[in-house]
Amino acid sequence: MRAAAARYGTVGSLVLTALVAAPAGSASGAPPYPEMSGTTVAAQRAEAAGIHWGTCAKSEGLPPSVRCGTVSVPLDYARPDGKQIKLTVSRVKATKKAAKKAVERQGALVYNPGGPGASGTFFPLAGTLPEWKRIAAAYDLVGYAPRGVGRSAPLSCQDPKRFGKAPSQSPTHPDAAYKQKRIARAKAYARGCADRNPGLRHYTTLNNARDLEVLRAALGERKLTFMGASYGTYFGAVYATLFPTHVRRMVFDSAVNPDPTQVWYGNNLEQSLAFERRWADFRTWTAKHDKAYRLGTTPEAVERSYQKVSAELARKPAGGKVGPGQLQSAFLQAGYYDDYWPSRAAALSAYLKGDPKPLIEQAAPEPAAAAENENGNAVYTAVECNDAPWPTDFETWDRDNTQLARVAPFETWDNAWMNLPCAYWRAPRQQPVDVGAAPGMLAPTLILAAERDAATPYEGAKELHRRLSGSVLVTEEGAGTHGIGGGPNKCVNAHLDAYLLEGRLPERNAACAPREEPRPASAVRAVDLPRER
Repeated sequence: MRAAAARYGTVGSLVLTALVAAPAGSASGAPPYPEMSGTTVAAQRAEAAGIHWGTCAKSEGLPPSVRCGTVSVPLDYARPDGKQIKLTVSRVKATKKAAKKAVERQGALVYNPGGPGASGTFFPLAGTLPEWKRIAAAYDLVGYAPRGVGRSAPLSCQDPKRFGKAPSQSPTHPDAAYKQKRIARAKAYARGCADRNPGLRHYTTLNNARDLEVLRAALGERKLTFMGASYGTYFGAVYATLFPTHVRRMVFDSAVNPDPTQVWYGNNLEQSLAFERRWADFRTWTAKHDKAYRLGTTPEAVERSYQKVSAELARKPAGGKVGPGQLQSAFLQAGYYDDYWPSRAAALSAYLKGDPKPLIEQAAPEPAAAAENENGNAVYTAVECNDAPWPTDFETWDRDNTQLARVAPFETWDNAWMNLPCAYWRAPRQQPVDVGAAPGMLAPTLILAAERDAATPYEGAKELHRRLSGSVLVTEEGAGTHGIGGGPNKCVNAHLDAYLLEGRLPERNAACAPREEPRPASAVRAVDLPRER
């Protein structure tokens, strides 16, 4: 994820403004009355049709216990009787039993894991995990693939075989020649998105929120119970702005900053800075476990070990597949989830010892996943480029990212390259919705956030809390894993269960102690490794 109008001063006008102020609701700049009436038409149609549940397509990779169906939504909500697209939906019905006790069903819990570009069809499987059993007893667990994702009218901007070619470079301070190559690649990708996808302009956060309203109706739910993670919090917040009286309960896990001045260019700069902090967290942890890894006794020494590996991979890619770009991508995952820390540190150690196999296993691209990865990237690019204005001159990108890379080199330029197609986007731009709801219009909501989250920096959770009257923020202090609900932190899960099962929130914002740090892997024999200082 990743200068616009100031937030409106009167909270009571936020909902009305979001519904009628141009050009928030439509790329054309016209007030979004057609889209709103189109949403009503589509929702009424979906309520009448319902969802016909059956066996999931083999490509979904889901067991027979999960049932699948589709929901039809308009490609363009201003033309609800025009072209329709089908969204894939998955469900496991409420078990109605927890700890051998009967539990009353509370309806459907719809989940979105974020992205943009991620599918949530796997979500019903969460009910098999201990942390989710009480929720699974009370709720039908419902996931779906948003528009553009998977089999839901999928987007593609280039031949998947060309996407994510490896090995690749990843300079933290690129020279002029490298920048020109990346500009050419960004222009080609933006052009491919426009040429291969005639309805590209309709893949937006606003339409994702409208699709969610149609899904609510198709499920037969009078009001929506929804949990979104990462980007899912943003279009959940847009939904709450557009349809505040249709919300029953809503959980925002690892919240995107909804400030219109941050969506999306500013958010991406803040994200790069936050990943530098998480990279430092990983290096500090690795140094603390130097006996296991021998990568250095200080964060600076661990950095030197990493840079040594990166330089060697630039000269000779591991297995012909893993260059500096693949190395950086693999270690970026450690910035999202500290569960990756032991395996990543062990792979780095093994490589320096002369064994590249663990690093190849963890960092080499998987050819079988190329189409899925390109699809996810296409949807990500389409939604973020359509959603908001972006700088259209590379000089602005160059200035901002060159300056930021001086203090946050780990992710800055790779993040910029991922988003650079938005500088050359053909489709019309929107202005971001000014998220918020008037007091009394929106049911109380729950916001979960890890204090050191890099993908969605903590300021985003605080900003969302300021904008949603009646919301409560629960913080996992000192932790940085992205997405904390239903994880190993019992304190966080207690708040999640109390809210979803009883509608109960803390009287004020609450804090939880951090989860335990991961334990070091023991696969590498420390005595065989030279110590980096």
